[in-house]
Amino acid sequence: MKKMKLIVGLGNPGKEYSETRHNIGFLFVDEVVASFNQQFKLEKKIRSEIVRFKINEEEYVFLKPITFMNLSGEAVSLAMKYYNIDINDVIIVHDDLDLPVGKIRIRPQGGSGGHNGIKSIIQHLKTQEFKRIRIGIDKNQYDTVDYVLGKFSKRDQDIINDVISYAPKIIWFLSTHNFDELMSEYNREKNDE
Repeated sequence: MKKMKLIVGLGNPGKEYSETRHNIGFLFVDEVVASFNQQFKLEKKIRSEIVRFKINEEEYVFLKPITFMNLSGEAVSLAMKYYNIDINDVIIVHDDLDLPVGKIRIRPQGGSGGHNGIKSIIQHLKTQEFKRIRIGIDKNQYDTVDYVLGKFSKRDQDIINDVISYAPKIIWFLSTHNFDELMSEYNREKNDE
């Protein structure tokens, strides 16, 4: 029997954060969940909004922590315990300052790269060995906090909308392929055109 997969989109709860650069993980999982005509529901004991359904006979849990970014690890840890999900079946989707706007990088593990949500997850799970889908938001030379909590320019928003529209395809591909195949498909295809 196939194991359950946990797909976590990182972001901050609340309307004021909904279209900020830091909320790209939320945008990604929202797009996937909507494409399957599903809806998130608040699950206080997991400190998250969650939805659970099958894709190709495989059980998926999609999660948006309501802990705020810097405490994301708390929600991820609670969900893994509650659903008995192995670290190998967890994928974290998050923004990345080190990638150009809209560039997707799928990785099997790595450090935090200064990302507070990832730092929190590493701290709670006591490992860096969890899979990630990183989506570039580019850097700026100003204050990082203001930048990541700011909204995209019109040009960048168009790029991000295009990338987010790929989210359901990425998860559908994952449901029929292994993670290495996902990396070679999406680290190449969408980014090197």
